[in-house]
Amino acid sequence: MVNSLDPPDAPLDVLVVGGGPTGLALAAQLERYGVRFRVVDRQPDRVHESRALAVQPRTLEVLAGVGGVAEEMVERGNRAVRLQMHVGERAVPVRLFDIGVEDTAYPYLLFLSQAETERILGDHLGGRGVRVERGTELLDLDPDADADLDADLDSGLAPDAPGDAVICTLRHGDGSEETVAARYVVGCDGAHSRVRQAAGIPFEGRAYPQTFVLADLEADGIEPGWAHAFLSPRGLLLFFPLEAPATWRLLAMRPDCDTTPVERSVELAEVQRLADAYTGASVRLRDPVWMTNFRLHNRGARHYRAGRVFLAGDAAHIHSPAGAQGMNTGIQDAVNLGWKLGLVSTGRARPELLDTYEPERAPVGRNVLRFTDRAFTIGTSTHPLVRFARTQVAPRLMPLALRIRAGRAYGLRTVTQLRIHYRSSPVSQDGPGAPRRGPRAGDRLPDAPVSVDGRPTTLHRELAAPGHHLLLCGRARAFAHDHAAADALADVWPAGHGPSALTGHLLSPDPAPGGLHDLDGLALRRLGLSADRTGHYLIRPDGHIGYRAGGTDLSGLRDYLSAWRLT
Repeated sequence: MVNSLDPPDAPLDVLVVGGGPTGLALAAQLERYGVRFRVVDRQPDRVHESRALAVQPRTLEVLAGVGGVAEEMVERGNRAVRLQMHVGERAVPVRLFDIGVEDTAYPYLLFLSQAETERILGDHLGGRGVRVERGTELLDLDPDADADLDADLDSGLAPDAPGDAVICTLRHGDGSEETVAARYVVGCDGAHSRVRQAAGIPFEGRAYPQTFVLADLEADGIEPGWAHAFLSPRGLLLFFPLEAPATWRLLAMRPDCDTTPVERSVELAEVQRLADAYTGASVRLRDPVWMTNFRLHNRGARHYRAGRVFLAGDAAHIHSPAGAQGMNTGIQDAVNLGWKLGLVSTGRARPELLDTYEPERAPVGRNVLRFTDRAFTIGTSTHPLVRFARTQVAPRLMPLALRIRAGRAYGLRTVTQLRIHYRSSPVSQDGPGAPRRGPRAGDRLPDAPVSVDGRPTTLHRELAAPGHHLLLCGRARAFAHDHAAADALADVWPAGHGPSALTGHLLSPDPAPGGLHDLDGLALRRLGLSADRTGHYLIRPDGHIGYRAGGTDLSGLRDYLSAWRLT
């Protein structure tokens, strides 16, 4: 954030363009690392209506360390774990979240309005003195300004002038213009991203031909606490349970013959007619809070970075809402980029660390585009074969398919984004003697219950502080000569070096003062270790494993840290 006591011409580390969920999540990360940043958004106010409505377990995990944000989201949201598929007069219950999510504290899909998500993130930032500059528009940017910022960062010194920076022109709500120099600019400004356009990054894909109706309202005739999917030859009608601003979110596909312009306002009577066609007039709609027409696209940015300009969220990828992937993918883009910008822009890591953002997140974005496109096509196609499969085959095979536990677990972990990994990333490395089982370098660290000095807690909760965490795994006596991870690695990563300090933890089946006591061995088993085997894991700020190795020799870890840290 920009401190009011700083001189007005002090250099800006990061300019965040866009104050939606992605931009707010990025700002929350930058604030944790003491970065000098601003957040601007061209809209005069945050959204009070929204399309995104579901938060995946992995998103809650990456937000869990951000000042109670995840906890408030859970408190405000609706934990739905049940789905009913309706075909004609048949209602087929579908079991969800009963397998494959045992290693997370959030084994459910949280239904929460995007507007509420933005409010919670915005309140968190406001409590820390971060203000979103509403009504401020990015007019243009010049990504080719000249100077020697990278040399300044390599020297470990923060430059006292903008230097090698992106020169941005902003226009405020009163019409005045401002020139801002920022070392990095991140476009979180949506599908029509001005940042992406100014950086010259192509946005490739297509628009779907269908028009949809979205509404937050009350509905009588459907069982509360469930998500409901009405399948018909014409397409899909979905009801999702919300707490606010209304009990239900409706999404319905207009028939192909409907030529209603997307910009036209929506009336309750026509939404009721749509619902009647799908439900056989069994559901009565009332008290709408918000209704709109909209079209869907499937598009992705060719690159997520152009020099000092980055893209995240809808600026990088837009797609159908199938599987509730969009907002979640954007927030996870922001978390991935946020800790890297936090370390690099404050001189605590080499600028090359930023080169890992696109190789890690672009494959995730491409997979989401493919997944949502296939799911959307199956759910909306009017091709006779697809229509027959949707209305006749799927309702009969779904209960049988869900009995296959391995397949159900795999599918659920994919949808919940718990399977996302960065194994091919330059910053993921397996060291000598790495366990053959368990998560590999680049994988997400599984959660598990542990205790500290008799206090029940979880692995994720104890590793939630900003910065990297080192897990020394095994019997306490095996690491006795190391005393503590910070001492063992002090010559590479000094303890107390701001929020990037390496925090060491002993994860052991034996109780030890201040250690993580794995009483039943579950945490170690999930890491692929037995009670008598030793290993060590470096956990990144986003909860993924950066480095892992067997034994107690930390020399490989020291080399890994040297490769990415300032020397």
